[in-house]
Amino acid sequence: MVHKTVSKQYNDRVLQDYIKEKGIDAEILYFKEHTMTVDAAAEKLKVPKDCIIKSILVLNEKGEPFLIILNGDRKVSFQKVANATGSEYIRLAKAREVKEILGYEVGSVPPILHKNSVKTFVDERVLKYDFVIGGGGSTHSLLKIRPKDIINLTKAYVFDVSE
Repeated sequence: MVHKTVSKQYNDRVLQDYIKEKGIDAEILYFKEHTMTVDAAAEKLKVPKDCIIKSILVLNEKGEPFLIILNGDRKVSFQKVANATGSEYIRLAKAREVKEILGYEVGSVPPILHKNSVKTFVDERVLKYDFVIGGGGSTHSLLKIRPKDIINLTKAYVFDVSE
């Protein structure tokens, strides 16, 4: 189920304010070039792809959204997500659906602070790091954050949702 929040423009500045407001140990990193892909982010930061996280929006047959957070070197297991959510099938959200539901463009979606509250699953492999780096609210920013803060702020379920 999607829960509406206050309608506003979501971007890296709003995300920065949210981090300060919540008092979490996180940082937005800014770049001249885009950081929209795992490859681009890993190259800019000179880190392995599994240190980068992806925030992937999927929908089930009823149109219910689920946010899947997993390491950059992994793929979403649609079958595992379907099983975990009691869904018949799962599909990737289209770019316009991502913008409409989460408030961000594809390639900039952070793991926290979304336009609508959606059920979130964090792949258990993400927890092996003290900090991970994901979308930062714009195509030229990244968010460095602790996995435990992602889980606490999104009330995420930790589950094996990757292949």
